[in-house]
Amino acid sequence: MEAWHLPLPAQWVEPVWIGVQILLILLAGYLAQRFVAKGLTRLGERYPFPPQLLMPLRGGLRWLIMGSALIFVLGRLGVSATVLWTALSGFVAVAAVAFFAMWSVLSNLLCAILIFTVGPFRLGDIVELVDTVDKPGVKGRVVAINLLYTTLVEVAEAGTDSAMVQVPNSLFFQRSVRRWPGTHVFPGDR
Repeated sequence: MEAWHLPLPAQWVEPVWIGVQILLILLAGYLAQRFVAKGLTRLGERYPFPPQLLMPLRGGLRWLIMGSALIFVLGRLGVSATVLWTALSGFVAVAAVAFFAMWSVLSNLLCAILIFTVGPFRLGDIVELVDTVDKPGVKGRVVAINLLYTTLVEVAEAGTDSAMVQVPNSLFFQRSVRRWPGTHVFPGDR
């Protein structure tokens, strides 16, 4: 008995072969990523590496392996490696410039999240940013905390009204902070 099969049309052979190669590349990337993850887990069990070190290392290697697999896949689809690296390096350069331009804002946003979650001070508390031990810094009652600034009402000095000061949130993590709970009363607050 003769085996019955339909021959593939000639125009289908190449796309099917490229599809098989792409699947093999993705499978190899997945297996390499799993192998590296298991190796790092064993390394962490054998030696006293902190998990805070292994987690970012595992994530970075996963992105590197899968990114390399993606570049190989795009190469199989006919995209030039030179074009890919040029586009990638251009994107990284623009992202780096944007990151440095936005660093101050991003820093204040992250510090606002930390202020809300960790709670180094609360609304109504009196805080003082200490520049040095012998030099007093900004001191006031916390009246508002937003994503960029913490607003303090300064102590009213003799003959002057109290002033509001907006302190960037990142300064609370760059300097020492003195804190008095919210029940403390300034002499000028009565």
